[in-house]
Amino acid sequence: MSVTSRIDREKGVVTIAIDGRFDFAQHKDFRNAYKDVAPGSMRFVVDLSRASYLDSSALGMLLLLREHVGGDPDRVRLIGSSEEVRRVLKIANFDRLFRLD
Repeated sequence: MSVTSRIDREKGVVTIAIDGRFDFAQHKDFRNAYKDVAPGSMRFVVDLSRASYLDSSALGMLLLLREHVGGDPDRVRLIGSSEEVRRVLKIANFDRLFRLD
């Protein structure tokens, strides 16, 4: 269970990768991955390809990231989610708030 981030200044992208369960235990690490990035300066990609599970607190964390970037749906992409994770995202209508790739 971990959250890692990588900043590509050339492309203007911060990639946040989730490995394992995405739940409240990752709150601090997830927030630290984006809190020092000036809003509007970068785009974010949340890589869920290694996420085995997400709960309502994870959904809340994704909403906080969306709020951090000003609510612009083009600034946050969720990529690589498994069928189970994607199902949770769609049930919560996150496909209307984020780009799911």
